[in-house]
Amino acid sequence: MGPAGDVSHIPIIDVSELVAGAPSRRAVAGRLGAACRENGFFYVVGHGVDEALQARLRELSREFFAQDVETKQRIRMALGGRAWRGYFRVGDELTSGKPDQKEGLYFGAELAPDDPRVLAGTPLHGPNLFPAEPAGFREAVLEYMAALTGLGHRLMAGLALSLELEESYFADHGTAEPLTLFRIFNYPPPADPTLWGVGEHTDYGLLTILLQDDAGGLEVKSSARWVPAPPVPGSFVCNIGDMLDRMTGGLFRSTPHRVRNQAPRDRLSFPFFFDPNFFAPVRPIELPARELPPDDRDERWDRASVHAFEGTYGDYLLGKVGKVFPELRSAVL
Repeated sequence: MGPAGDVSHIPIIDVSELVAGAPSRRAVAGRLGAACRENGFFYVVGHGVDEALQARLRELSREFFAQDVETKQRIRMALGGRAWRGYFRVGDELTSGKPDQKEGLYFGAELAPDDPRVLAGTPLHGPNLFPAEPAGFREAVLEYMAALTGLGHRLMAGLALSLELEESYFADHGTAEPLTLFRIFNYPPPADPTLWGVGEHTDYGLLTILLQDDAGGLEVKSSARWVPAPPVPGSFVCNIGDMLDRMTGGLFRSTPHRVRNQAPRDRLSFPFFFDPNFFAPVRPIELPARELPPDDRDERWDRASVHAFEGTYGDYLLGKVGKVFPELRSAVL
């Protein structure tokens, strides 16, 4: 395996015993915790998510993105309003103020119009926008989101054990009803090879579970240098976000990452975000006595301190999303 396929910097962890709730799950939890302390990224295998479902989702996504822009724009994000759902074109989304070289779809938990959170106009809550074609796309997305939500609960239970906390700690402190957001991104080969599909950033919440195709292009900042996170068959790539960094006092770091499609074809990516409930206050965990690293704000891509934040996860998230799609900001904030 050459440099582009080198996964030596990112551990591959079999989580089958954690998913099954086996007595040996504590050893798995220990490996997860070590990965989060060392670089904030890890692969999981043995996760139990149906491979046929993953393959169906990939094929349906390719069919959707192969349609003309006018057809895709029928579910454009402007129609999603405060729910922040739908399609965006290449260049519409910004990272650190620069247009990303990707198009995509935004989804979240499917809520009925009479759900109290929808009736109250809560941002990022509501019904999804699904395309008329291809057939079966809606069902595949919702089935996949349900499977990843279950996996997210088990991985967070493992991370709680790794911190010497009760297995239910995160469920008891904001994830019993998590905010789950799902994106499907398509990265065309860039006309300018110096442009990034998405620039350096960290994720906002607790845990990201990423399915990527075999095109490659994901890079992770590890020990101040960029290393590839290539596709590993049967795996998801996981990373922790800003709120888990805050909750652990920096013991677990939200690690910067970026993407450039260097393949001669489109690249598909399926990030699923398992985050605290929108209304949950995000506070530091009272961990067993240990030495914590200093605040890394001066090293972060945005020069911002996640440890200075006070408030709910919704407060933090809304402070970020308006910068991603400035033209939609008024619809959400």
